[in-house]
Amino acid sequence: MTGSVVILPRGWVSKPKGALALGETESVIPVSGEPIEIRVVGLAGSLRAGSATRTAVQYALRGAEEEGARTELLDLAAYKLPFLGLDQEESGVNAVERFRAELRSSDGIILGSPEIHGSVSGVLKNALDLVGYDEFEGKMIGLIGVAGGRMGATETLSHMRTIGRSLHAWVVPNQASIGDSNEAFDAKGNPTSLEVGNRLMSVGKQVAHFALLHKCENHMQFLKEWEGAPSIDGAGVKLGAKTPRVRRSSDPGV
Repeated sequence: MTGSVVILPRGWVSKPKGALALGETESVIPVSGEPIEIRVVGLAGSLRAGSATRTAVQYALRGAEEEGARTELLDLAAYKLPFLGLDQEESGVNAVERFRAELRSSDGIILGSPEIHGSVSGVLKNALDLVGYDEFEGKMIGLIGVAGGRMGATETLSHMRTIGRSLHAWVVPNQASIGDSNEAFDAKGNPTSLEVGNRLMSVGKQVAHFALLHKCENHMQFLKEWEGAPSIDGAGVKLGAKTPRVRRSSDPGV
């Protein structure tokens, strides 16, 4: 399409329809001739500046940047958000609206939370309680759970996935569960484990990649890649591993 400009994911080559070689990815074709910009924001459910959760979200945002997205970590401490129920009081209205506006202007959101009592932190849950469909519906969501123990944060990831679905968001297949949080990152904010680093980067990459496909309205390519996307359960399923297909009652031999 002459004059069309689009930020393509790393490694993609725009080709005319019908010119694809075996194994190549179909071109992303924007509906309009305008450049497509993707914005991905991160929310960390820990207010401590040097927390492992905050560091993990920042690292995942680097993955989104590698896919061409503009990124920003939204510091929940800086918003001074009120508790749900007090958000209509004069002191909280402006803070809540500023927070909502930042989310509305994004195409993808990476949520990170420490696992506290087997669930999402109160900080993140309250922030999410203050928003709704206007901020999340149709957006790509990536999930990161952080725990102090070796078992990781699978319960927290499950709860965040439920929240994302309830808000009509697209929760990407990849997610990251990080255990032994005190040893997960070095002083410069880099993961001490290559596996953890790959997991976090893959979350950011998928959020930005699918946000692009969704925003440029390449629906068939979106569905094709979503259904075939490698899935990481957060506990370290090998990158690139395919999720086994679920057999249906209509399949031959079932």
